[in-house]
Amino acid sequence: QLDAVRAGRTPFPDDLPVSFGRGGFEVPVPGDRRPAVVRAFNVLRQYDESDVADAWARMTGRLAPGGLLVEGTCDEVGRVSSWVGVTDAGPQSFTISLRLTGLDAPSVVAERLPKALIHRNVPGERVHDLLEALDRGWRVHAPLSVYGPSQRWIALVRDLRDAGWPVRGGARRWRLGE
Repeated sequence: QLDAVRAGRTPFPDDLPVSFGRGGFEVPVPGDRRPAVVRAFNVLRQYDESDVADAWARMTGRLAPGGLLVEGTCDEVGRVSSWVGVTDAGPQSFTISLRLTGLDAPSVVAERLPKALIHRNVPGERVHDLLEALDRGWRVHAPLSVYGPSQRWIALVRDLRDAGWPVRGGARRWRLGE
């Protein structure tokens, strides 16, 4: 994607004040500019869990005020992914995104959890409880699959919200598998 952007082949107008760049945890940006959003996917998987907080601090420290670090991981084609939204105040959100067509169980995302969570997927930890609740809801709402996987997922997410999980958005967003 960045090769196309660098070559000027994007669907964006030339005068749009948006730029894309590649960089390390230092988030090098030309001049005194500070990015509003940094997307770091499939990067921290290679690091020790103990290195995550420092990497987050380094990247969020370079953001513009109110900026967001989106740190997570996904499979090779982006059909199974999860990420943490991090500000300079720390983690703010956790998002799971799944391609619902052909999904056997939502817990498939366990192998694509961000580094800060992947080793916490054990009984007694909240992320483990969440994945169990997702799978349970997926099974409970299996009869809705005749209406498509989106209806099944929406019912599952609605149940999670009703059970007290901090779910954002509504059915329009949930139907996308998030």
